[in-house]
Amino acid sequence: MPATNSPWRDFFMTWPANVPRAGIVVSTLNEQTPFKNFWIRGETLLLERNVPDALGGRFIVIGFDVINSFKFTSPLNAATIADAGFEERPKG
Repeated sequence: MPATNSPWRDFFMTWPANVPRAGIVVSTLNEQTPFKNFWIRGETLLLERNVPDALGGRFIVIGFDVINSFKFTSPLNAATIADAGFEERPKG
């Protein structure tokens, strides 16, 4: 699998240490996957679900190329947001 310049890979690789490794990944097909932990291998993300899906699946492997958005489920503060690489836009 060729390497890509995925912003999602960078996002998960630089996950802030003080934020639980949990959240909700939304795919390009608008499927929402809540998870409580994750691992990275190349261009894929292994998610450990909070609860098994309807068929009993506890883990899911998803390509970074099909991630559309991400939802934090933990409260964030300004320092954590900055640690995650986000910048506040200057006012004015």
